[in-house]
Amino acid sequence: MCNGKMKKIVLFACILGLALCYGGSVFAGHHGKEKPVKKGILLVAFGSSEESAQVSFKNIEKKTKAAFPEIPVKWAYTSHIIRHKLARQGIHLDSAEVALAKMADEGFTHVVVQSLHTIGGAEYHDLIRVVAGFKTMGAFESIILGNPLLATQEDMERAVSALLSTIPKERKKGEAVVFMGHGTHHPANAFYAALMLQVQLKDPNVFIGTVEGYPALEDIEALLKAKKIKTTWLIPFMSVAGDHAKNDMAGDEEDSWKSILTQAGFKCKPVLKGTAEYDAFVDIWVDHIRGPLGHF
Repeated sequence: MCNGKMKKIVLFACILGLALCYGGSVFAGHHGKEKPVKKGILLVAFGSSEESAQVSFKNIEKKTKAAFPEIPVKWAYTSHIIRHKLARQGIHLDSAEVALAKMADEGFTHVVVQSLHTIGGAEYHDLIRVVAGFKTMGAFESIILGNPLLATQEDMERAVSALLSTIPKERKKGEAVVFMGHGTHHPANAFYAALMLQVQLKDPNVFIGTVEGYPALEDIEALLKAKKIKTTWLIPFMSVAGDHAKNDMAGDEEDSWKSILTQAGFKCKPVLKGTAEYDAFVDIWVDHIRGPLGHF
């Protein structure tokens, strides 16, 4: 059996086991007893162990609760490495599987699982399988997965406006702005290049590169040199200004973006603020919750 199929089977078995562990109420709807409607929102992020990243998550939670004040909001992190690291600090976050099993046991009947990922990459597709597993089991009357930040052309247009609005007012004419995305081997990586095309139609000196995908830093560096740009602002295109932003983008190590571009002759001005610190980006995620809630 191929590894992909085996992983799916193991994942579904884990979900089933978790659901059973958290009690028979998960399947209460199958015994003819109608449960009262109880709606819930599960915010699912990759996660971060950086204290400075919490400002982003707090802003998302604040905006979500303000938009839907009557609906409980729960959290889950998809990264088991980050969950384990936080646990050693006495901070306990659930995986999406455990969080949903708990919500089923608590009597939630209608749940929106909102991805806080930037693109629909591998992490998002893992989340699709988790939600599908709970849907198959009938754990809830309805469970819907909300889109990541970038999923439609409307999202892209709103993200372009958000990117331009977050550029520091101190930026001068002729200076470049380079946003650093995470990047992935997943086909959804194409969103980064597509977004850069659209933002450059508004401001040709704004670029979007990635740490682990395309466009890579060397691609962006070549574009900066071709335009004879001398100064560039470095800004994370990630929900939080965590480890990638602090080290890969703005760190003093020789392989950081700041160091590489400085060595190449550019003056760099890093900004350590994640996209979720800005309401213009968070509003896109909140609207991705609003749509599914309208189906309940």
